[in-house]
Amino acid sequence: MWSYLRDAVEVAVLCVIAFAQWRMAGAALDWAARRRSEVLANLVRFLVWAVGAGLIGAAVLMALGRHWIVGTLPLTPEARGWIRGAAYLWAFNSTGVYLIYRLWRWPLDHWVSPSFTPSRRRLLRAAGTAAMTAPVAVTGFGVFIQRTDFRVREVDVPIPNLPPDLEGWRLLQISDVHLGIFLSEREFARVIDAGRELRPHLVLATGDFISEPTDPLYSCLRQIARLRPEAGVFGCMGNHEAYASVEEGAAELGAGLGIRMLRREAQALKAGSATLNLVGVDHQSVKQRSNYLKGVEALLTPGAVNVLLSHNPDVFPVAAKMGFDLTVSGHTHGGQISVEILRKGLNPARFVTPFTYGRYARGRASLYVTRGVGTIGLPVRFGAPPEIALLRLRSAPSGHA
Repeated sequence: MWSYLRDAVEVAVLCVIAFAQWRMAGAALDWAARRRSEVLANLVRFLVWAVGAGLIGAAVLMALGRHWIVGTLPLTPEARGWIRGAAYLWAFNSTGVYLIYRLWRWPLDHWVSPSFTPSRRRLLRAAGTAAMTAPVAVTGFGVFIQRTDFRVREVDVPIPNLPPDLEGWRLLQISDVHLGIFLSEREFARVIDAGRELRPHLVLATGDFISEPTDPLYSCLRQIARLRPEAGVFGCMGNHEAYASVEEGAAELGAGLGIRMLRREAQALKAGSATLNLVGVDHQSVKQRSNYLKGVEALLTPGAVNVLLSHNPDVFPVAAKMGFDLTVSGHTHGGQISVEILRKGLNPARFVTPFTYGRYARGRASLYVTRGVGTIGLPVRFGAPPEIALLRLRSAPSGHA
């Protein structure tokens, strides 16, 4: 159901954007046709056609993705990334401004009396102008401020019957780095420096280290390896490692840097007389929902604290049923753009999974979904600042989490 709903929403959004672009282009061309200055009219026509061609070109690039045709174009990966980012930003801002304008004009045209005084009309126009600047203001804040407003989120995770030797263990989670044109290695190094100060026992890297095949995968893993916790660094693959066909390469590069990627594998860690059993899986797509974690129950260790690394948090109900005490995930970016209405966070990730951000519990099992570090698509974060998460294991009464 979730996948059908997501597809329906995506189609609806694309239709709204296309409609808004068409109406704005028509309005601009009509305005140009009424100008006495032929130079101005031609300039407007050129801009309309240029923007239209740019949006169509960006849509083609996004649709073809990694198709060989894209590889033959005389564009660097950075140029393709900026084209996509600029198209997303234009579509978001211009469509938002247009829809707000139409919503503002409708009551003004139908309800406002012609007898309204000039001062009242000026007030209404000022209110409409302020509302239309909102999408641009949100985007500007998200691009230039909150996109790199990195934070540390510390969370206590209750584990029923947690062995005393694991009490207070600190698990540092890093996810969804997407190192590339919209997140530099220098910016990511700041995040790693903050993580080093937390002195974790263990580091868990839950995928999406890069976005594209040409992104600096080695640089990302090299920065993560600087953490050097006493129990080691372990990771799992995200969907972008699969998209970029770098899963094998990421595993090999990670091994050379002291990072073990768990690909349907388990690793037992000893802490005194206690055992922490880490299990990692490659990205489980929502299209595989009927086969989530198939066969993974064989990797569980009875009597140990079993922790699952899964990029996609949607597997949590299956993991909880299997007996995992804790599932650690990313993938959603916390929605990347999140708005709270009536105490409920509204964000795009809710069309993919009900587990979008934070800690969730089901029976004795817990899930933590981090907002991650980087961005995808729009180089914007709003209401969902980037983070690394420090998860502290705490004992909980038997049967509760």
